[in-house]
Amino acid sequence: MSIRDKLNRLDFHWFIVRTLPHQEKKLADLLMMHQEEMKNILEVYCPTHTTVNVERSGRQTQAPLLAGYVFVLSTHYALVDFVNKYYPEGSILYKRRGPDSQAPCVWTVPETQMRFFMDFNENYAEHVIVLERPYSDYAFNPKTNEPNDIVKVVEGPLKGRQGYLTRFNRGRRLVFNIKSLDSDRYFTVSIPDIWNLKVVRLHNAEGDRQTVGTMKERAADLLIGMLQGCGYDNRTLPMLYDITDALVLRFMLSDLCAGLSSRGHIQLSRQLSRISPGDAKLLHNLIRYEHDNPGYIRSNWKELVIRPFLTPTAGTDIHQDCGEAKLIHDGFTETIRKVSITEQVYYPSKDKENSQTSTYYAHVGVIRNGGTAIVFANWDTFLHEYYLTAGKAKERLVGGTASQQEKLIESFRNFAPTLYRAIADSSCPVKPIPEFRVGNNHLNVMAVTTTDDIDKAADCLIDTCINICREINSTMHLAVWRRYLRTVWLHK
Repeated sequence: MSIRDKLNRLDFHWFIVRTLPHQEKKLADLLMMHQEEMKNILEVYCPTHTTVNVERSGRQTQAPLLAGYVFVLSTHYALVDFVNKYYPEGSILYKRRGPDSQAPCVWTVPETQMRFFMDFNENYAEHVIVLERPYSDYAFNPKTNEPNDIVKVVEGPLKGRQGYLTRFNRGRRLVFNIKSLDSDRYFTVSIPDIWNLKVVRLHNAEGDRQTVGTMKERAADLLIGMLQGCGYDNRTLPMLYDITDALVLRFMLSDLCAGLSSRGHIQLSRQLSRISPGDAKLLHNLIRYEHDNPGYIRSNWKELVIRPFLTPTAGTDIHQDCGEAKLIHDGFTETIRKVSITEQVYYPSKDKENSQTSTYYAHVGVIRNGGTAIVFANWDTFLHEYYLTAGKAKERLVGGTASQQEKLIESFRNFAPTLYRAIADSSCPVKPIPEFRVGNNHLNVMAVTTTDDIDKAADCLIDTCINICREINSTMHLAVWRRYLRTVWLHK
């Protein structure tokens, strides 16, 4: 705890001294020359880059950002004494009088903010572009109206900074807010060559691209889960079409439930009558899309073998004692297990990062053949795209290299090591299997073959697949595979 006195002889802070034009270096030299004599002047920082690129109306120009300032770590008493003796032309920067304050107060810069600025100025000031629009304008892609990805820098001078990954013409830049050291203003700045930074993707708690991308799939899966949970099995898809057709004609869940009940579908009617307002909104979004694009549901849900690996809804009652349920299908048994997934999330409106744990349901099938059992999960579309990749492209995708022209190759080895191990390591118990036969159907699956404990094999499969989902979802280097991941993990 600091000890204060009226003359501010003992409190050390970063102060800002305004110089005459082009005399920053002169003042810094004077301060360092008299540093030993003044005793309580500990550190002097003179920005080496005082101009930046400023983008206005699509054109870039050079403009001063912090010209005319020197930053001094000192006591106020020692700095005032120095300025009076050796540089009377200068002045210590004060904040303007606020509405609740009696008088202006000296402007000081917090240590963490000062250290960030020093690192940033030395490493990035030559490359930074100050943007004319406010930071919030970069939350969405104006062409697609999709949310831009939010990333966090995990290494280097920008460590800890969050920002939007935004496309500018042909390139992508990291856009973030930086507080001015000499005022309460914020600058919206962008850094090009984002791939030279080590970043992780954060889940946008106020509108994430993965969540937006799975809205219709989650709505359809909600109905499919209810139908399977109510025992419809092979009649699930015909009932899905009937329900959605009825809702397209008139979106009234109460009327739908009454009609189902009158036709003898009592359990399904009760299930639908209890859905949450959020799930009702999801259904309305799906039905509105089907209304505008007739045939969408039938063309996208032609076959049903087993639901995607991770869904937000169980569709059936989960036993509290074991956290799972079992459904018997034609040729296999499905285990639906409750799992918790924790992600780092970011709230742009609050400029706040936090961790968030959500409940999902993992769906795995079990096929027994004598003393052998195969436990599998539906990765059909994702693995289909992987198997379409061939030749050198597949070699690069799987193995990659450590670097290529100072840029990491977008490979599973570099950015999804759990998936890389499943594909390339023969000792890994989880394996991708193409065209795996399930009854009369074929699926591309992740699977474990066991002659031992089926529950243990299911644990291994679920843990491995969740790790793959996390790795692909948090990296910025496998964007195309994150799009295919939406068919595996119906992210909410």
